[in-house]
Amino acid sequence: MSTARENILSRVRSSLRRLDGGAPASVPPVRLTPSEVAPEVRTEQFRTALELLNGKVYAAETPEAARDRVQALVGDRPVVMTNSSVLARCGIYYESVATPDAAVGITGAEYALADTGTLVVMSATEARLASLLPPVHIAVIESSRILTGLDELLIQEPRPGDRTASMVLITGPSRTADIEQILVRGVHGPGEVHVVILM
Repeated sequence: MSTARENILSRVRSSLRRLDGGAPASVPPVRLTPSEVAPEVRTEQFRTALELLNGKVYAAETPEAARDRVQALVGDRPVVMTNSSVLARCGIYYESVATPDAAVGITGAEYALADTGTLVVMSATEARLASLLPPVHIAVIESSRILTGLDELLIQEPRPGDRTASMVLITGPSRTADIEQILVRGVHGPGEVHVVILM
């Protein structure tokens, strides 16, 4: 081992108060703080946060109302949709086209985070594509699945990799300011995000 490298490692060990060859310190416990917020407050916080990001939120009192809202948003545009229990519960069904040809992607969402207006989609490849590739994303979620924030999500799902291939966090329509520092929506994903909350 070179002298310079050993000097660097020696300084690191000294800073960490560790002896040469000693075991690393144990990892500190995870500190997650659950928040007690009433469901109706979480729903309103989610709406406010997502609308600040130019997302649209609709409340549906019944599964039929959720289906009707989705139909109004889709119109006659081509759709790709996922196999989601909340979509089935609402009777939402479209014959899916190939994902690159879809104007609208329809998914369920496992959770939503009230503090940031974020959707949490756990899925295989088809749900990632349906939520990210079409220019319009419509998500349907039950109000009981709206959590206060990331801490509560990690309490609910401490090991998401055991359940799913991916956990995608979607916070509003796609936006970037890379080009001349001008905010542009829809460059790297949907330019429109609509969330239908089944109350």
